[in-house]
Amino acid sequence: MNLRIPGPTPLPPHVMAALQRPMIDHRGPEFAAIQKRIVAKLQEVYETKNDILLFTSSGTGALEASVANAISAGDPVLAFCAGSFGDRLADIAKGYGAALTRVNFEWGQAIDPDRVSAALRENPKTRAVLVTHNETSTGVLHPLKEIAASVRAHSDAVLIVDAVSSLAAVRVETDGWGIDLMGTASQKAWMCPPGVSIVSVSSRAWQANAAAKSPRLYFDFVETKKWMEKGQTPFTPAVSVYFALDAALKLMETEGIANVYARHLRVAQRTRDQALKLGFTLFGDPHFVSPTVTALNVPQGIDSETLLRIAREEHGLVIGGGQAKLKGKIIRIGHLGYVHEDDIDSAMQVLEQVLKKMCG
Repeated sequence: MNLRIPGPTPLPPHVMAALQRPMIDHRGPEFAAIQKRIVAKLQEVYETKNDILLFTSSGTGALEASVANAISAGDPVLAFCAGSFGDRLADIAKGYGAALTRVNFEWGQAIDPDRVSAALRENPKTRAVLVTHNETSTGVLHPLKEIAASVRAHSDAVLIVDAVSSLAAVRVETDGWGIDLMGTASQKAWMCPPGVSIVSVSSRAWQANAAAKSPRLYFDFVETKKWMEKGQTPFTPAVSVYFALDAALKLMETEGIANVYARHLRVAQRTRDQALKLGFTLFGDPHFVSPTVTALNVPQGIDSETLLRIAREEHGLVIGGGQAKLKGKIIRIGHLGYVHEDDIDSAMQVLEQVLKKMCG
């Protein structure tokens, strides 16, 4: 099977081997050493000296943890939404009782930093700002550096970033850009199975945490940090995924993180080039295309759901369809984590065959 969705992603053999390790005591010294290595390498990729907290959850858990630890019910929160996952992050804040203001962008368009500035001027009491970096539902990479600069120029609000599908594939300068809370998850560019989510926490975020009144237990930052300082976790962790993440980070270190980023750019460009030759067109702004997922309009006369079904059932190629209001309208090809040019070439050969069959 050629798995080409935006996550979970294929696993390198070295990571799969790590998953076969026997269980260890999650309160013992071996686990403590693994966790310490993981955190140190995560800080390097995040480009941060901030605290790194780990949770056994999906990426959505990291985002809910960020919201729950930064706001209280009634706090004014600005959410910039341009896709399904931007909407999800806003919905989390709404669920915790935030006085939420959504600034919506057309799906497929990038978040405009100037509109971020304007919204903050109009809402000077904003306590938190929500942004999705890489919107996998539309294949758009939002200009996070410029967005963060707008936030920092106009507000002392906590900047919460969904970087679930961008970190480890796209360079992010967490400290340099002034990002306070940023979440990601193991099953994306980190080349691991689902099960571990990651959050970086700045000093501004810790100050917000001290004042936040939202209920929390499993995702409590203070409790999590206390246990991690002892080399443990407050609750039972996904030990095998820690093994995998430890192994994957070593692979990334060997490849070199700059080379990892460059590989993602190459593979993404190859995907777009070949897709356009087959008659697909890009969905969304071509100036803000994602390095981790390509969203495509199918050629005229082609039913996208039929295309996905034939590719899966007859050729073992699994690619994503549209989400929410884009369901049945686009396809999405994931190219993040353990991916190389040959994987894309194979996928495109299948799509060419499927198109020929569907066109008669």
